[in-house]
Amino acid sequence: MSTITASDVNKLRQLTGAGMMDCKKALTEANGDFEEAVTILRKKGQKVSANRADRDAKEGVVIARTNAEGTFGVVVRLSCETDFVSKNEDFVAFGNAITDAALAASATDLDSVLGLTIEGGVKIGDKIDEFVAKIGEKISITEYHTLTSDFVVPYIHMGNRIGVLVALNQKGDAQLTAGKDVAMQIAAMNPVAVDKDQVDPSIVEREIEIGKDQARQEGKPENIVEKIALGKLNKFYQENTLLNQAFVKNGELTIAKMLEGVSAGLTVKSFVRIALG
Repeated sequence: MSTITASDVNKLRQLTGAGMMDCKKALTEANGDFEEAVTILRKKGQKVSANRADRDAKEGVVIARTNAEGTFGVVVRLSCETDFVSKNEDFVAFGNAITDAALAASATDLDSVLGLTIEGGVKIGDKIDEFVAKIGEKISITEYHTLTSDFVVPYIHMGNRIGVLVALNQKGDAQLTAGKDVAMQIAAMNPVAVDKDQVDPSIVEREIEIGKDQARQEGKPENIVEKIALGKLNKFYQENTLLNQAFVKNGELTIAKMLEGVSAGLTVKSFVRIALG
């Protein structure tokens, strides 16, 4: 049995918004596993926040950008320890320089980015070391993602705290406007996948089990528990998959219907969302 500390309980409370005693019971039942504790809280009907135990709060900047053709995009998360450093002009400029270099080189992975040179031929990896020595706190590129498509639309939200790339299957002025709307939707609603067919099977299995447990606790007969769980799964898809979500600017439309209204056949092929915290 793991020892459950007050710090652990508080961390779960911050992550989920559940009560202290509920968090303590869930952690005890989960033997200290935070993800399992979140699932236990949900099975008991708790409304928990979208945070997860593997997302420790970190500061920094997130920058999303595409090439001139709009066919290739990159999103970079440059992390630091404090809000003070994240707002430092030199730090933000460094994040922009990294993004520009990665985009110009069409770098496809983080190792390639660290080997690129900026500011008089200095490697980005070495420049990071210089910043660490100068500022006195840990600085690193903690996430780097790319998208290639017929049309990639970038979006930065909340002062570089969230960065989004959206891959569309069509290009044009109307598609650009729609892509920005979709990117803002992704930033705000944090979908788990483009459509239900792309949801990780382990997530589907978990949601079904949660739905079954909730139905049993509500006293529903065992012969309809599966049906109720599948109904809850469909609601999960509506709330958590992009194309099935209600469009935040017009709740009468799903994202899929909004895109179809812009241009026949217009859809989202994939997306990337990176957020601080």
